[in-house]
Amino acid sequence: MMPPVAEFFSFLLVVVYVAASLGLAIYGLNCYVMVALFLRRRDAVRAGHVVIREAASRFADPASLPIVTTQIPLYNEANVAERALRAAAAIDYPLDRHEIQVMDDSTDETADIVDRVARELQRAGHWISVVRRTHRRGYKAGALAEGLRLASGEFIAIFDADFVPPPQFLRHTVPFFLVQPQLGIVQARWGHLNAAESLLTRAQALGIDGHFMVEQSARTFNGLLMNFNGTAGLWRRAAILGAGGWSADTLTEDLDLSYRAQLAGWKTHFIETLEAPGELPSTIGAFKSQQFRWAKGSIQTARKLLPRIWRERSLSAWTKLQATLHLTHYCVHPLMLTVALLAVPVMLTLPLYVSGGLRALIVGAMVVSLIAPNALYLASQRALHGRWFRHLAWLPALMCIGVGVALSNTRAIIEGLAGHRSEFVRTPKRGDRARTAYRVKVPVLPWLELVLGAYCFFGVVVYVAADRLFIGPFLLIYAAGFIVTGLMGLEETRRDAVPAPAFARGLKPEVALHAD
Repeated sequence: MMPPVAEFFSFLLVVVYVAASLGLAIYGLNCYVMVALFLRRRDAVRAGHVVIREAASRFADPASLPIVTTQIPLYNEANVAERALRAAAAIDYPLDRHEIQVMDDSTDETADIVDRVARELQRAGHWISVVRRTHRRGYKAGALAEGLRLASGEFIAIFDADFVPPPQFLRHTVPFFLVQPQLGIVQARWGHLNAAESLLTRAQALGIDGHFMVEQSARTFNGLLMNFNGTAGLWRRAAILGAGGWSADTLTEDLDLSYRAQLAGWKTHFIETLEAPGELPSTIGAFKSQQFRWAKGSIQTARKLLPRIWRERSLSAWTKLQATLHLTHYCVHPLMLTVALLAVPVMLTLPLYVSGGLRALIVGAMVVSLIAPNALYLASQRALHGRWFRHLAWLPALMCIGVGVALSNTRAIIEGLAGHRSEFVRTPKRGDRARTAYRVKVPVLPWLELVLGAYCFFGVVVYVAADRLFIGPFLLIYAAGFIVTGLMGLEETRRDAVPAPAFARGLKPEVALHAD
């Protein structure tokens, strides 16, 4: 018989383990909900096409079109700045109704590139201006706010530097605003410029497709709160101002403003058929930095807005629940980490407190949490690709990096909940012709990830030796995720330590970006 203190802590471990498993199941079950809501979208899609046809006649008279400002926020983007400006200039819209506004906070050669391309486009007849600040207060949110103050447009299109807007972007988005006075945001679906670059980028593309094709469609066509994704979207200027404007008190200014706009009564719309391709992070360090910012920012936004959301009488309980699951979705990572760490000690005590039926429930919860996201990715690939099955070959890679970022994202969640402020760190891009070696120096502790992977693999051995096979496969996936991510991090660290080859030594020095 265990001493009372030991028995209490043993019981507490079991409670935490069961709670984490059930929490994962809740988020997993909601993936099935999103898929079900997505499959109901077809009538709404057809209605959206009718909206476009009804408003398209306005394009026959260019003078009747509203002025649109396309904003491109930049900070040290030498590899992609020129491409971004030229893509904005290629948008099919009357030149005297389309203002291109570059908010350039750069401190490197990007400024020279921007000035050269801007002058060239001005000579070609484009309405383009460059806005520079003497500080970086507010980071991207601050730059967008400053640009908005100077912008001429009734509508504001926003594209990050790594995105290439399609020429028809405004022709496919502006009509929605012309027939819906309360529409505040139209979001396009992200495409991928470099999905085939590596296993890492293929996995990311699969995950992003699931978010946009299924989740965004499900939310917009079922009246749920939806987020602007920071780029590839068009805003009504009045919606930005009516919601209180851009704010830098979270790391996800886009999520924050889009929720505040909807709480202020503005509507949103997602166009799944309009694709705006962007560049995926090509290194595990850049990917983790991006995920860290998204995870921390979403929790900061949840802390800021969830009380207001639940007090809002115009929203149904269902809408509030979905908003809560949406804003707190990154909590799956600390839940995963908890399950991984407690699996072995709980194995020794679980039979003391939990009946066979409850053990089966726990296993069922873990199966749901593991398989549910795959159902979402399957639905997105079926909708996007004729030969969709081959894209699912990248699912194991997506599962690995999804687990592998759990340690980094758990830190992000803790910092967000604790109110710890940190700098906005943009994700470095390579572009078509890499001029400058932008890197993110991230304290991701790949050695600790390898230790966690080894611990999870040890757990697999323990469970198999005890003839308890129902948890082993889950721990094996955790082990693979931590080990693969840790090895990738170590390989990037080793590669970055190698001196540049002779042909590259004439390039400007590396611009290092520290992590949050």
